[in-house]
Amino acid sequence: PAEERLRPHWSVTWALPVAEDDTPLAETAAAPAAPVVHAPTPTDEPQPLPALLIASVPLDPTRRHLAPGPLADHLADRAAEGYVRLLRAGAPGEANLALVPEPLGTGGAFDGRLRAAVLKALPRTPILAAADGTAVRPDQAVVLESGTAELVAALSDVVAGLLPAGLERHRALPRLGVRRLAMGELVDSLAGLEREPSWWHRLYAALARSAADPDALGSLPVPLADGRSVLGPRRVLLWDASFADGDGGSPLDVLDLKVAHPEASHPLLEKLGAAPASPAAALTSPQVRAAVARSLDESADDPAFAEETAEAVLRLVRAASPAPGEHPWLAALALTDDYGDPAPAGELALPGSPLAELLDPEEAGMVADGLVERWGSEVLLAVGVAAEPVLLGADDAVLDPDDPDALELPVRAAGEGGPAVAPDGIEEWCEDVLDEAGGDGPVPPVAAELLAVRDLDLVAEDAWPRALGLLARPPLRAAVTEPVRVLLPDGSVASAPSYTAWWLRGHPVLGGRRPSDLRAPDGDPLLAGLFDEAAELGGVAGLDEAFLRAVGVRTSLAALLDEPDGVAEVLARLADPERALTPAQLRALYGALAEAEPDAPADERPDLVRALGPSGTSTAVVDAAEAIVATSPDLLPLVAGRALLPVPPECAEALADLLGVPTAEEVAGGRVLSEGEVRELPEVLRELLPDAPERYEEHDRLVIVGPDGAEAELDWRWDRETATLHAATLDGLARGAAWSASAWHRRYEAAALLADPSLAPALAAERLFE
Repeated sequence: PAEERLRPHWSVTWALPVAEDDTPLAETAAAPAAPVVHAPTPTDEPQPLPALLIASVPLDPTRRHLAPGPLADHLADRAAEGYVRLLRAGAPGEANLALVPEPLGTGGAFDGRLRAAVLKALPRTPILAAADGTAVRPDQAVVLESGTAELVAALSDVVAGLLPAGLERHRALPRLGVRRLAMGELVDSLAGLEREPSWWHRLYAALARSAADPDALGSLPVPLADGRSVLGPRRVLLWDASFADGDGGSPLDVLDLKVAHPEASHPLLEKLGAAPASPAAALTSPQVRAAVARSLDESADDPAFAEETAEAVLRLVRAASPAPGEHPWLAALALTDDYGDPAPAGELALPGSPLAELLDPEEAGMVADGLVERWGSEVLLAVGVAAEPVLLGADDAVLDPDDPDALELPVRAAGEGGPAVAPDGIEEWCEDVLDEAGGDGPVPPVAAELLAVRDLDLVAEDAWPRALGLLARPPLRAAVTEPVRVLLPDGSVASAPSYTAWWLRGHPVLGGRRPSDLRAPDGDPLLAGLFDEAAELGGVAGLDEAFLRAVGVRTSLAALLDEPDGVAEVLARLADPERALTPAQLRALYGALAEAEPDAPADERPDLVRALGPSGTSTAVVDAAEAIVATSPDLLPLVAGRALLPVPPECAEALADLLGVPTAEEVAGGRVLSEGEVRELPEVLRELLPDAPERYEEHDRLVIVGPDGAEAELDWRWDRETATLHAATLDGLARGAAWSASAWHRRYEAAALLADPSLAPALAAERLFE
């Protein structure tokens, strides 16, 4: 308009109703006039702020709208500055949030410019009030997510610019650039904060009553009773008045336990993973486990501190009263033995216990008497001190003698975490198993279940009868009698003697003798004389046959021959001149040997063998080169000067191959040279011996090829190749018929019938009583 063209100055005025404390009354701010620009009368130009704006703005000719241009823009900027000064002059607080414009509006250029200028300036203007009452710029303010008034009050002196609770959902805060503080960020910011324990207790109480996510509180700092602090309640112990035991002490300092300060303890910590500081909880804490694990090493560097560690751990064990084996890792605790030296608890025996009565006191370690007197047996057993023979075991154990660690076994009855030891000689046992099973590939075999009884090498010599009695009963029995299933790399399965049985076989545990040198009471009679009698030595009473067989005591010839070296051992014992065997026993032994292993390499054949003695009623050891295998009785007169090895006829060839000695036929010949007359076998013999040939050849003189090709005479000869019986005498006919019919026991009865056929009815009647 023309009247405004010569105006030399411009003005901007803001009006805002306030309360008595200068707090803006935003809801009535625009009530006196419409939300438009006044120049000074109302125009149709909207303005976005909840206050009255009176400004000498340039208008268009209609006097209803602003005239766009530099002047209008300049006045919009000045109006924004005035609005910000207006808010700054008032009281800071939540009411100012209602005076913050929206980022987008429906007005024109003036509206948009004014709105943008105000939103740009307000974040740097202290229009908000922090929880502690101080004015704070929005860009330096913080609003806590899920914060309560109690929580904000607890944190007001810790988090700078923290706004009061309840504003976290206000729409104006993002426009002002107020930072939202998530609970996880808050917890992280508390790391390293030093406050009194009571302050932390108040904080925990406030957090417990808030809607904070427990997962976000996982690293919440916790002050400890010893003055330290840790991040996260997990594995922290909550103070309990009963934590200090009756000795008036506490294991805190020695065991480095993380126990929350009593003034800071709160139920929230338990919800977040802390545990009540009961002796049981303290005993299973990582700090105690670590102290136990390093106690043996510390005993060498600082014996006094190691003793304090043992004292503290034993105090916890006494208070917690765990069962023996419940915490297998306690077996690593260094205790003082009867010589005053430190040793792991799991390697010591309790004096006066059944195990201590078995062990050699010069070899085995015993707990010091002072520890027994102070702590008692229950506490010491709970930390792994042994009172009974210890059973070790592992599943899927790798059988690699070149890797000693793979053969270390933990206590079987305990859970995971206990110390593992390698029982005496287990590497040699493993090598024997691999030799027998053929596990020489690039991948070592695996034992499906490997059991072993520990400390067998420490048993006193006179305690073996009692020790064997314990080993023969569960739970130790399985470690002796159950073979080990060996899983080979090719997928096949082999069976091997258990380690414990292997160890017992090779040591003098029965009256100073190895079990494998003895015959069990009521054992196979064929083994009598080959092995000394275990019953004469004592120590086998009450031991069953299966157990005796497992430890190597000989129970049967069949079981002996089933062993890898069983045949070789029998042959070696037969060649021992100090042993006495009957001819019948020798014949049965040779028959079993021939059936068990019909052939053997030449370099493994014995140099000495046992043969019939000169009288035929005893046996004697002779040079194998002088012995022959007796194949049939018709040739015995031709080899009367040779040492005969008796054996069932069907096994003769196999025994000759096994021992590398000739048969009687190979030495004596036996081919018939003379010609005989074919005759019918007498009727009395056919009735007695139905399997005998119907005809035989009768010779006046039965001439055969004898030793060294010379001629010799016999009473009878059975030619197996032609199934022809030759006889020169009645007695020879009787013997030959009985032998050809495989009824050698009938030879005397046959001779009697040939001499007097009238005896046939009487002898037939007598045979009914056989």
